[in-house]
Amino acid sequence: MNKKVIVIAGPTAVGKTELSIRLSKAMNGEVINGDAMQVYRRLNIGTAKIKPEEMQGVPHHLFDILDPDQVFSAADYQRAVRKKISEIHDRGAIPVLTGGTGLYIQSVLYDYNFSDKGKDPDIRTRLEEAHQQGIDLHKKLSVVDQDSAADIHPNNVRRVIRALEIIESTGMTPAELKSLQKPEAIYDHELIGLDMDRDHLYQRINKRVDLMIDEGLVQEVKSLYEDGIRNVTSVQAIGYKELYDYFDGKTTYNEAIESIKQNSRRYAKRQLTWFRNKMDFKWFNMTENREKKIKEIINYFAGF
Repeated sequence: MNKKVIVIAGPTAVGKTELSIRLSKAMNGEVINGDAMQVYRRLNIGTAKIKPEEMQGVPHHLFDILDPDQVFSAADYQRAVRKKISEIHDRGAIPVLTGGTGLYIQSVLYDYNFSDKGKDPDIRTRLEEAHQQGIDLHKKLSVVDQDSAADIHPNNVRRVIRALEIIESTGMTPAELKSLQKPEAIYDHELIGLDMDRDHLYQRINKRVDLMIDEGLVQEVKSLYEDGIRNVTSVQAIGYKELYDYFDGKTTYNEAIESIKQNSRRYAKRQLTWFRNKMDFKWFNMTENREKKIKEIINYFAGF
């Protein structure tokens, strides 16, 4: 466990990207994507993906590695990130794992074994067909496993189906199955969590969505929609699902934009709950004195 990894996590719009750049420049770091949706090409504006000109020469890894219709599981992510961590250490640099997808980050840091236990193709096919027929699988999940339902966004159909598949095939909830693994940390890691006062964070989220619209989010999503990319994980992301509903005539334009803001705020709340309950972060409130807090975090890692 001598390999070092820094993790920067927190809710959407809290400012993780800025800190990851500043910290990486200060200590010879390289950023690894810790967001499940930023692995996809063409999902740029809606996922708030860092632009090349914003990277300031810091190497970034595992962004734009998949087409929108490709499948990428937590196990795939685990393997890819661990390979990058080894490569970064071989260069004498520090991996800075940055993002808001808690399950993916956790799967990298601990020795989770993604085995075939809890997998049943027949059950999965039946659940996928039920989803296609319009059955609310998230509601079904909330009846049999409230904890998983609270942890998984209703738009993340892939994870909802996976949770139901585990329950039906093993008789255990995903949490119960995971508890049998008793994972241990495999890296010498430091967890930095960024937070903000709720009202301030929600204002930032609303402004970010407005900026996304100005930058061309509607056109970005329409391009995916017109290319027939449907019923895949990528376009279930917040900002994409709502606009797909608008293009399908299920909602108005203004309703779609308001839903993006509302769902983003709800997602931020779930992210904070997950990170506080699942992992032991050192938290920094970034509501005020942001520059001072960033310098404090950089100094915190001076001897890491």
